[in-house]
Amino acid sequence: MEHLVTRRLDTPRLILRPFRPGDGEAMFRNWASDPLVTRYLTWPPHENAEVSERLCALWAQGAETPSFYQWAIELRELGQVIGSLSVVRIDEATESAELGYCIGKAWWGRGLMTEAVRAVIAYLLTDCGFRRVCARHDAENPASGRVMQKAGMVREGTLRASGRNNRGIVDMVCYSILPNELK
Repeated sequence: MEHLVTRRLDTPRLILRPFRPGDGEAMFRNWASDPLVTRYLTWPPHENAEVSERLCALWAQGAETPSFYQWAIELRELGQVIGSLSVVRIDEATESAELGYCIGKAWWGRGLMTEAVRAVIAYLLTDCGFRRVCARHDAENPASGRVMQKAGMVREGTLRASGRNNRGIVDMVCYSILPNELK
C-alpha cells in the first residue's frame, strides 16, 4: 500500500477534485445546510456559509498530505460542488479504507454518487494498493446501501447499535470490496 494524495479523478459526468477555498458557498447551499441530507450523518447542518468555507479551506490544506483523501464532487454541467466523498478511516494493519459520502438532495437518484464511489474505489484499490475498501450506512438509510451495491461492494452484515449519527445510536450495515472483485 502506498499513500497518495487526493488526486483529481474524472468520470463521464463528474470531476472529483480536492476542495478549494471558495467552495464553501456552494457546499452550504447545495448540501451542508440541509437537515434532510445530514439526517444520517455524524455532523449537524452548517449554520452559515462561513462554517462551510472554513471547512473547505481546511480540507484544501490537507489535500497534498499523503493518506488524506477528501474529494469535492463537482458536476461538470453545473461547474460547482454538489457533494463530498472521503476516506473517513484507514486501518494500516489490514490496509483498508472506509468511505463516507454525501450529496445534495437535488442530485439524489441520478447515479452520481455511485459514479463517484466507483472512481474512488478504483483509485484506492489500484493506484494506492489498499487491500479492502469498505463503507457503512445507517440501516434506516437503504439508499446509501444501494449506492454501495451498485458500486460493486458486497454486503457483509449489520452491526447492531454500533454507530452514532444525527438520529442517535443506530444499527450500521457494512459493505466492502476487494481488489479481485473490481470490475
